[in-house]
Amino acid sequence: MIQLTLANLRPRPAVPGRDLLDVSVTHLRVRVGDLDLYRHVNNGVYLQYMDLGRSNYLADLGAFGRFADLGWYPVVAASTVTYRRSLTLGQRFTVATRVIGWDGRVVYMEQLIDRGGQRVARGWVAGRFLSRAGDRIAPADVVAVMDTDLHESPALPDDVAAWARAVDVAHR
Repeated sequence: MIQLTLANLRPRPAVPGRDLLDVSVTHLRVRVGDLDLYRHVNNGVYLQYMDLGRSNYLADLGAFGRFADLGWYPVVAASTVTYRRSLTLGQRFTVATRVIGWDGRVVYMEQLIDRGGQRVARGWVAGRFLSRAGDRIAPADVVAVMDTDLHESPALPDDVAAWARAVDVAHR
């Protein structure tokens, strides 16, 4: 499992000029606790890496304070990961995170895990925001809080749209 340290509990500072559709890159290294009995990263740990990437994405946008002031927080509604290569102890890698679109209920993100220019894994996440009272926050309201000129979602790529229909997350 990923070791929680003060460094990854504190969000990094916002990146000036960052826009909602810009890619956020998180640099990580495989630790002993990330490995399974076969000495490569356990498949579930990739989801934790992706969590860190999404947190850094929000930090890059300067969104933590805004959402905290509103009492909003993100949750995952659905996710899928396709694995191509293994990561092993000590290897450095990146998690590139970006928003690819949204609908009336969820925001869709793509997360690419790469090492040395090679794709290790690709994940899609359907996430939503909740209020502390438990209410769902419409993605359009989340986007409106961000400093962006973007008001409508880009069209989802066909493969992501097909996945979204298959998991039916927009209607749950």
